[in-house]
Amino acid sequence: MAESLGGERCPVCGARWWGATERRLRYPAGLWRGFEAECRSCGALRAAGASASAFEPELAARLAGERYESRTDDPFAFSPYTLRIAASRRARLVQPLDEAGRQALLHPHGEVAADARLADYPQAAAPQASLAILCREEELHAVLAGVPAHGDWTDDVLVLVDGEGEARDRGILRLRYRRLGDDFSAQRNAAQAMARHPFVLQLDADETVGRGVRRLLRALPEAAGEGVVSVGLPRKNFVEGERADLWPDVQYRLNRREVRFRGRVHERPAVDGWAWTAIALTGAIRHQLTRAHVEGRSERYERIAPGEGRLFERRALLQPFRP
Repeated sequence: MAESLGGERCPVCGARWWGATERRLRYPAGLWRGFEAECRSCGALRAAGASASAFEPELAARLAGERYESRTDDPFAFSPYTLRIAASRRARLVQPLDEAGRQALLHPHGEVAADARLADYPQAAAPQASLAILCREEELHAVLAGVPAHGDWTDDVLVLVDGEGEARDRGILRLRYRRLGDDFSAQRNAAQAMARHPFVLQLDADETVGRGVRRLLRALPEAAGEGVVSVGLPRKNFVEGERADLWPDVQYRLNRREVRFRGRVHERPAVDGWAWTAIALTGAIRHQLTRAHVEGRSERYERIAPGEGRLFERRALLQPFRP
């Protein structure tokens, strides 16, 4: 089976990105099982003839319990790493049963079928993350108006403006200026260095987060997972107010302060291996775009960094969302 961007969405992350796989999972008593396809976004494994819509209610019920045990006849199956992604959608933690389970969780898309305890997200007593918002000077007024809304989860909001101006501190806000210079990683790295808390959530001026992401942020670092330094959040894109079909469009925007980004455009954290990353589906970044921006941004990025413009994304952004 060739890689596909169509068909039924993954019951874990909602992606329609399936590819043929030779991955197998090992169950108790030494039983091995192979699968037809793998979700290229979260690593969920699909058996032949499986229906995501039929499995979703059962998955939700099992994730609400105190323990998740893989069954050898499940139509979709997970390693512990993917189970953590599935559980995050319902604001639940995956807790290994023993040292072997802990090691399996640290090996993404491995060969061990998931078996772990589940618990609700905790709530940290003090803020664990800073918020850094990157914007242009013409966007500053709107960005500043939204700063107070973040006071329920952080006491450190850094607004980094592409330009020159006077630094200002007021309440939870720290306003700073720096020229972008067509290097998005350099701008994000400057924001990382200025943050005060162990984790940093980075947003652009046209992005916001809702209650689900805020719940995740109040649960750090337990919700991120042991050793995790970079957390990917799904992003809902809206073009002229209509949701686009590009989903889950995972953005690794929640990182430990010491993490740095690379790439002049479509920048990503420079992390040494998937074991130190996670995807959290508790909530999503909401991204508001104009059609003119969508039609022009890929070409602009391609001029800045040839081959990195992701011209293919434009079609998905201009196509209405399909469940």
